[in-house]
Amino acid sequence: MRATTTATAGRGTALWGWLGSETVSLMGTRLSMIAIPWLVLTTTGSPLLTGLVAFAEMAPYVLLKALTGPMVDRVGARRVCVTADLVSLVVVGAVPLLHALDLLAYPVLLVLVTLTGAVRGPGDGAKQALVPAVVDASGVSLERATGLQGACERLASTVGAAAAGALVAAVGPATALTVDAASFGVSALLLALTAPHPAADLTKADAGAASYLRRLREGWEFLRNEPVLLAMTLMVAVSNLLDAAFTTVLVPVWAQVTGGGAQALGLWFGCFSAAAVGGSLVASAWGDRLPRYPVYVAAFLLAGPPRFLLLALDVEAGLGLRLVVGVTVVSGFACGFINPVLGAVLYERIPPALTGRVTALEGAICWSLLPFGGLLGGLLVRATDLRTALVVVGAGYLVVTLSPLAVPAWRDLDETRPPRAGGNVADSRTVEPVPERVR
Repeated sequence: MRATTTATAGRGTALWGWLGSETVSLMGTRLSMIAIPWLVLTTTGSPLLTGLVAFAEMAPYVLLKALTGPMVDRVGARRVCVTADLVSLVVVGAVPLLHALDLLAYPVLLVLVTLTGAVRGPGDGAKQALVPAVVDASGVSLERATGLQGACERLASTVGAAAAGALVAAVGPATALTVDAASFGVSALLLALTAPHPAADLTKADAGAASYLRRLREGWEFLRNEPVLLAMTLMVAVSNLLDAAFTTVLVPVWAQVTGGGAQALGLWFGCFSAAAVGGSLVASAWGDRLPRYPVYVAAFLLAGPPRFLLLALDVEAGLGLRLVVGVTVVSGFACGFINPVLGAVLYERIPPALTGRVTALEGAICWSLLPFGGLLGGLLVRATDLRTALVVVGAGYLVVTLSPLAVPAWRDLDETRPPRAGGNVADSRTVEPVPERVR
């Protein structure tokens, strides 16, 4: 059974402190996603060097997020979160400082960005592993917690991107990164004040003599032998690849080809994100009353393929921005239901002692194909045309979306749902130790 946490704060403090930390951190991340590429472009004029900076951050992020799961389980998610945010404050803060001193050469920036990714990976993995403890301390359902997290994420992405663009334009990209550095400090403070401490029995359980590699392997063995979690992880990884091709290349090219320009691009993203916030809030309020499997399949079907088909038809026949926006709102609202279901299933099925390493591996795999999404979209547009690229990527997305109908494991999405009334969200199941693999 899941051990209780030793949180001293009120039942709601842990939840709102964690959500506040997530929101502030995500807004800072959106700022860096705009400021750093713009800094490189304005100082070097090279798209290639700009792409190299993006890769330098993402590669260590994904790798270390996967590899540091055992450390999170042993040290504690709360301690790793706070430490990572404080180190990020120093590393990101060094960029505007060195720029002001005229010492920020491109190789120095590349090193700092690499360090940022290397620290953010374990930190974000630990924040994900902190969710069960926050839910236990707050007494809410997993659907409510993950739904509110999804709403905060979408809201931070929408507001953060808009505010970041205005801030970078007003003070310059390097100076704007001071705000990003400060966001890590605020996030660390919120978690230090409100995050529940791990229970002593959990930290002792992982303080044995098992080697780091063996503990890492235990996380992989658990994920590999959980059919629902494995199917979910692979589906999200492929859909993330296709989403990245869509958002980073195909949508901007659509806005350019149809003549809508930056205004249409901003309207599309704004409407989709705002509708997704609404969907996440509805899912947080009523998601624990709904059957997961049909909701998940329907949400993916509405959130995915219609977007691609609609833009392809708009390129061909000129449907008009009003119709495009209308369908986008429907897709965005449906998208808001996806992450609450995925998050609830993920945290219900993972034994407490394996939370850090399994969630870290799962998150890293989900992100592993993201860097290739833009490349895929660009190659398809170059090799064919925008309409064909939209149809090809949309068809791939449809195949991914229909996979839950073909894979029997998906029908077990509701299997571990705990009773809604009373008690700890995870106390409705027992956890068997993960056996060592026989060679």
